[in-house]
Amino acid sequence: MTIDPPALSPKPGVGAGGLSGVRRRAVTHDVRADEQVNSVAGMTMAQAPAGLAARTRDLRKVYGRTVAVNHVDLDVPVGSVLGMLGPNGSGKTTTIRMLLGLVTPTAGTVELLGHPLPDGAAAALPDVGALVESPGFHPFLSGRENLLRCAAAEPRLATGAMAGAVDVALERVGLAAAAGRRYRGYSLGMKQRLGLAAALLLPRRLVVLDEPTNGLDPAGTREVRAVIADLHDAGTTVLVSSHLLAEVEATCTHVAVLHRGSVVAQGGLRELLEAGSTGLLVTTPDVTVAVNALRDNRIPARATPEGVYADLTATTAPEVVANLVRAEVAVHEVRRQRTGLEDLFARLTENDTVHHRLSDDGPADVLDEEFPR
Repeated sequence: MTIDPPALSPKPGVGAGGLSGVRRRAVTHDVRADEQVNSVAGMTMAQAPAGLAARTRDLRKVYGRTVAVNHVDLDVPVGSVLGMLGPNGSGKTTTIRMLLGLVTPTAGTVELLGHPLPDGAAAALPDVGALVESPGFHPFLSGRENLLRCAAAEPRLATGAMAGAVDVALERVGLAAAAGRRYRGYSLGMKQRLGLAAALLLPRRLVVLDEPTNGLDPAGTREVRAVIADLHDAGTTVLVSSHLLAEVEATCTHVAVLHRGSVVAQGGLRELLEAGSTGLLVTTPDVTVAVNALRDNRIPARATPEGVYADLTATTAPEVVANLVRAEVAVHEVRRQRTGLEDLFARLTENDTVHHRLSDDGPADVLDEEFPR
């Protein structure tokens, strides 16, 4: 059946699932009776296809003489929590908006949940929840009333299930007690929570969160982290952009780093951190013997509180272990020293003040948050 949204639709910038009311009306479509959701408890998600939940190929966006996104190949694995990192103006928000069909690429392709955009938007977007930039709701309506209007624009949410879905979403983001207050009286953090609630009105295969902890206090940040963890445990793919490196390191399984409109690194978080390391940590009770044995073989080594650190710049991990075994050192554990995400991010985005231009005399880049919509 087709659900027509009410006359009052959310303002652009948010909406059911974080998309504008106009966009949500465009993707409203017929749903077979066996797919109709009849209750909050009975909601189900379509099985995610194997491989990638979203991907871009050679994606490019140019505003006048300014390159916002430059030949981006982004892969979002199914079931992952991918953190999109980058300095201001690196193209994060513009990339997200193109992924959701809110901005038309200058060149390149976008695939969302197995559907090419824009032709496949009607099939893909109902399974996507999104909070993009600052939420926008009707200021004279309460939080609950705003969410009810978002719920009315959801093509897969039955009319009888709307009130229950709204209550569950409000409770999930910690706004149940303030649900009756007018939106204009909400703090910045409360407005951000309400936008997150709109994205979580029903189960999604993909949830996209653009700076979801903006304006939140430490307690609210922990709650958002818990929501992301719950989504991941349920098998939902999450794409989150953030400047909080510690939060990304604590919650994400994968990372994509953008710099000057291009992806400079992406992959599993653990693999990226280990790849950025040039050292090996060896746990052993024979610290002095181990250090001397490695130095005798021209492998830089030093004692650490955990055991021995061996530099791998000019050697390999197997060679380090072989030397220790030949010296009859008791090796209890060997692991690569992990680079912190902050160090990795700094190395990948150093000299970020240098502007990317179409020509040497062209205008400097502006923050991608300021680009036209």
